[in-house]
Amino acid sequence: MKKYVIGLDYGTDSVRAMLIDTADGHEVASNVSLYRRWKNKQYCDAAQNQFRQHPLDHIEGLEATITSVMQQSQVDPASVVAICIDTTGSSPVPVNKQGTPLALTEGYEHNPNAMMVLWKDHTAIKEAAEINALAVNWGGEDVTKYVGGIYSSEWFWAKILHIVREDQGVKNAAYSWMEHCDVMTFMLLADQNIETFKRSRCAAGHKAMWHEDWNGLPPKEFLGKLDPYLANLRDHLYEETFTSDQIAGTLSQEWATRLGLTTDTVIAVGTFDAHSGAVGAKIEEYTLVRVMGTSTCDIMVAANESVTKTVRGICGQVDGSVIPGLIGLEAGQSAFGDVLAWFKEMLMWPTDQVLMQSDLLDETQKQKLHDEISHKLIVELTTAAEKIPVHESIPIALDWINGRRTPDANQDVKSAIANLSLGTKAPHLFKSLVNAICFGSKKIVDRFEEEGVRIDAVIGIGGVARKSPYIMQTLANVLNKPVKIAASDQTPALGAAIYAAVAAGVYSNVIEASQQMGSGFDGEYFPQLDKVAAYNRLLQSYDQLAAFADPTIKKTAHAVEV
Repeated sequence: MKKYVIGLDYGTDSVRAMLIDTADGHEVASNVSLYRRWKNKQYCDAAQNQFRQHPLDHIEGLEATITSVMQQSQVDPASVVAICIDTTGSSPVPVNKQGTPLALTEGYEHNPNAMMVLWKDHTAIKEAAEINALAVNWGGEDVTKYVGGIYSSEWFWAKILHIVREDQGVKNAAYSWMEHCDVMTFMLLADQNIETFKRSRCAAGHKAMWHEDWNGLPPKEFLGKLDPYLANLRDHLYEETFTSDQIAGTLSQEWATRLGLTTDTVIAVGTFDAHSGAVGAKIEEYTLVRVMGTSTCDIMVAANESVTKTVRGICGQVDGSVIPGLIGLEAGQSAFGDVLAWFKEMLMWPTDQVLMQSDLLDETQKQKLHDEISHKLIVELTTAAEKIPVHESIPIALDWINGRRTPDANQDVKSAIANLSLGTKAPHLFKSLVNAICFGSKKIVDRFEEEGVRIDAVIGIGGVARKSPYIMQTLANVLNKPVKIAASDQTPALGAAIYAAVAAGVYSNVIEASQQMGSGFDGEYFPQLDKVAAYNRLLQSYDQLAAFADPTIKKTAHAVEV
């Protein structure tokens, strides 16, 4: 009998389920579900960088997508041997002693502080600064050294500290906290014991400062100096962590019935989307996999002996977070596609506020015209921007519209645009923003290489990589490296499916499964030598603007030998 696995990929705006044939990685069926409450901007306040999501969006999406792929495929439920879940992160969720998200309990149904704190939520900037200050002077080992030496407001401890200071009710009700990938995995299990549940190595190592050097999570002495609550919380978290080729448990009877599966279905340990995406793209040593969507995550793997020091200013180096037995290294940009989405939304303002209120057209005509403009805007901007010579005077922009993740996390910095003139038109600004996100990518590559991490190849995955040849060609020119594009539209879900296949025993290890089931490539962009020098000159202007906007960028930390 054929064996199938399901990769469930939770993105920022939607969740996708893919049913995959374990023999060759063939996609049998897939389905996407948008988050209804998130789409309506519930529980969010962009002006305060508050972005929360209700667990019901994720639960409803899980049920809708998996039941859909089962109905589409008509495969025997007994042939679906495993499920693995990947999510964005760090996106912690407060839970009660039973592991139930607080937002699903009485009295907390509409409290944003009781919901999932999405990765892009930056309300904890102050708390992250406290963690960083304490890490270097508390009297013990610097617990940030394996997460680049700078703790981010996007991550686990900072977010929790902010919430419990702001909301006494949530503080008292939250027995523990789980990352999004963990809470969704836990929900499906037949055996739900929060004390013995296998937490994600990927999430714990990259976002919660878990490391074997200090026997797990940061010491209670360190956490207690931040807030006694965190020291007590540590007792309700975990000591061990597990890689995603491991079995978390089996599917409960309730969820087997709801999803049309069986209780023999294995549930693998959860992971983050970028790391599973790298596996789906057949990551190898010395290859940088760029997961490009609303933000980016940049993933590498290296043998232990290849990483002789901690790499400063990245998002962590964790044994087994991508491939068991290899060090997983993560970096990224807080905004990539989001930079262009912001520009589009700004340009759509007259359409939204003037056209849609006009009495000159009927409602059907207005909606059709609105949809046409929305659909064509980026396409037309791209066409016009491509025609602007690189050497022409265009603005210089920073990609920090949602803060800076890497190198040297600083979510308090803001974007900036310089070199505007009366000749600056919308396509010039668009081109400057495309350049900015590519320059931000270049700074990440430079940091890895400055720290002795060799990069021989670059692979692009995700929506932007697949849909925008203009951005990918610009990226190849700025990096001065070829960029291959993964053929799969959904490499994170495919990577999750690969983990599931290993957990179910179909393959003996992740490397073998990835080579057999992973995505091929359907394009490659090469540097255009006549443009590389011009982009290097523009990069110098980017560096000057960056140093002006953030004077601390000139300061560099010393690497720590490991």
